[in-house]
Amino acid sequence: LALPHPPLFGFCFARGAPVASGRGSRAPDSAASSWRPSRCCSGPNMPGQLTGHPAPAPGGETCHVPGTSPVPHSRLPLHPWLVVPVVRDALTRLDALANGHMFDARSRAAAGGSPCVRCAVVGNGGILNGSRAGAAIDRHDYVFRTNGALTKGFERDVGRRTSFYVFSTNTMMNSLHNYSSNGFRQLPQTLETRYIFLPDHDRDYLLLRAALTHSPVDRGPDEGARPERYFGKDLWAEKFKMFHPDFIRYVRNRFLRSSILDTPQWRLYRPSTGAVMLLAALHTCDEVSAYGFITPNYRAYSEHYFDLTHKALLFYANHDLRLEMSLWQELHQSRLIMLHTRG
Repeated sequence: LALPHPPLFGFCFARGAPVASGRGSRAPDSAASSWRPSRCCSGPNMPGQLTGHPAPAPGGETCHVPGTSPVPHSRLPLHPWLVVPVVRDALTRLDALANGHMFDARSRAAAGGSPCVRCAVVGNGGILNGSRAGAAIDRHDYVFRTNGALTKGFERDVGRRTSFYVFSTNTMMNSLHNYSSNGFRQLPQTLETRYIFLPDHDRDYLLLRAALTHSPVDRGPDEGARPERYFGKDLWAEKFKMFHPDFIRYVRNRFLRSSILDTPQWRLYRPSTGAVMLLAALHTCDEVSAYGFITPNYRAYSEHYFDLTHKALLFYANHDLRLEMSLWQELHQSRLIMLHTRG
């Protein structure tokens, strides 16, 4: 699946202010990252060696990928709220080699160093309740989770391991608040776990900076929040990654261009956090198994596997879950992912 795509993880932005580019539905995407041939005989995808932008320029200047022209206005990220000093201050601290790779040396060694990278991407859908998929999930080299990633008490169905927790600060805070009564009161915190920010607001950069400086968030709606509350006491830089905004934009425009973009609500729309997580895995793993994602018989299951009573799945304008469902079916039928289904 050698699709051209922009950098997966982001350190540098175009020269000048990273302003919004509107809907961007017809704008070209950034130059492709380098691919290397897969060494996995059965997987359609490339190994997890995709890099983000190079390390930040000295002094934290805005920068662009060497050998390319500065990114034109039509290709800039889709976030109008970006404040250059806030972004620069956070990302210049995200300078470890591991920050630009999905699978760093430590995590690769923990996975046994297999040349074939097998990933389980776990959503929170009710289809997992009673599935007994936990052992199969944990047998993968890496396990991705997001939002209310509750495992305690559900190990038989969803497994125990979390290699990557994918979130925006907004979805993380909402999950901790909304699902606390279900038992989700802290993020996964293991030696294996890495945290991948999906930048959705300047509060993501503020929390990232707080984590990297071992200090409370100094402004905004999360002012005073201590990062160790969410990520544990060991706040070393290699634990953190951040999706490049242009990768999110690419996912939206090339995979999940919803008709919502043609309505007055277009500014509300973005792919769900789970969708970005799954498509990031598709671009970095050799084999991808997707669990807990929406399927055509979604009405037979509660919204989440950890729901105390049955809750119907609701659809809102900020995501297009029906479009995502169609894409998962297409990828599964094309044997690009293995989608867990029941019934």
